[in-house]
Amino acid sequence: MPWRMRNRIMNSSWGSHTAIARLLGAPEPSLEPQAELWMGAHPKAPSMVRVQGVWVSLVDLIVENSESILGTDAARVFGNRLPFLFKVLAAEKPLSIQAHPNSPKAKEGFERENNLGIPLDSPRRSFQDDSPKPELLCALSPFWALCGFRKIPDILKLGNRLVSRSLKNELRDLKRQPDPSGLKAFFKAIMALEDSIRKNAIDEALASAAPEIDSDPVAKWITTLAREFPFDIGMLSPIFLNLFRLNPGEGIFLSAGILHAYLKGVGVELMANSDNVVRGGLTRKHVDLNGLMDILKFDEHAATIIRPIPAGSCEMRFDTPTEAFSLSQITVSPEREFLSQDRKSIEILLCVEGSGAITTQTETRRMSFQQGDSFLIPANFSGYRIKGDATLYKAFVPER
Repeated sequence: MPWRMRNRIMNSSWGSHTAIARLLGAPEPSLEPQAELWMGAHPKAPSMVRVQGVWVSLVDLIVENSESILGTDAARVFGNRLPFLFKVLAAEKPLSIQAHPNSPKAKEGFERENNLGIPLDSPRRSFQDDSPKPELLCALSPFWALCGFRKIPDILKLGNRLVSRSLKNELRDLKRQPDPSGLKAFFKAIMALEDSIRKNAIDEALASAAPEIDSDPVAKWITTLAREFPFDIGMLSPIFLNLFRLNPGEGIFLSAGILHAYLKGVGVELMANSDNVVRGGLTRKHVDLNGLMDILKFDEHAATIIRPIPAGSCEMRFDTPTEAFSLSQITVSPEREFLSQDRKSIEILLCVEGSGAITTQTETRRMSFQQGDSFLIPANFSGYRIKGDATLYKAFVPER
């Protein structure tokens, strides 16, 4: 049968006292703000799985049984490591402006910080491991986010509307060089403003935004970010980053080097098995502007919302370009059950609503579940059925 999971909750100041607690069926709000629920085998917070009545670290289990758990192909391609990390993310307050490295930059950054003698648990670290971190977020509630640079004409339009006096030189230079190099110079100049100019830009942006707070999301979020992070120039991010709202069930995929900030909402997040985050602002954690400049892509990036496509009678799958992971939504009802297809790799399932049971194909064995339960299905487990009235999300390694 599948193995039940016990997962670590990560606290952070931007987290929620209620979202993850409610998902897990806790009777009261949490004492600390809960930001993420981690499901996977990252060394920082590995899940425990219940095997034959004993709780075992998923990291240790994979080391001892890599092919039978991951699948032959996944074990070979990903070096006997689980290639993804599955999370629930609950943002009550905005997260930092950040980006994640590609594979060469991750290896380079991890080695550099090791050579500098920065401990792995130091708050001054940006690179926790040597892996890239593409990621997919699927909203469970209305979800606001900033993602990727706007088209340069849009940046100029918003900039001239909100900060035309204080940033006239920076806007003029971007207009003269409306290409990736010009955008890079514009972003670096904004993030490194002298204190007096920074204060003028923040004051002008807030004054310009004030009459439009109720009608314009850009004005609303500029004001919100300034309230959460006074004197942080990152509050201007809605001017140069795409701002959008995900409805429940919609997703966004972030490849390496895409500047982004999650603002508010609850979602499931699936990513490469990495915790590398290089921050540029809107945070009280370590900021590494030079490191961020080194990994960013400065192309105009149209924010595309991903909607899942049918992959069976009960399954909707999110189409993403990575080989490390895939995500699907499974919805069962009393009239409609889920039957797994041919399986070749590990799967982690999380129930986000309702209850039901997972059985063997012949229904000789049965395991019940409810909202908040998660379980791991190793690659060598035969096909299975899911019955009940429930919505689940499934993380897995796609077929190559």
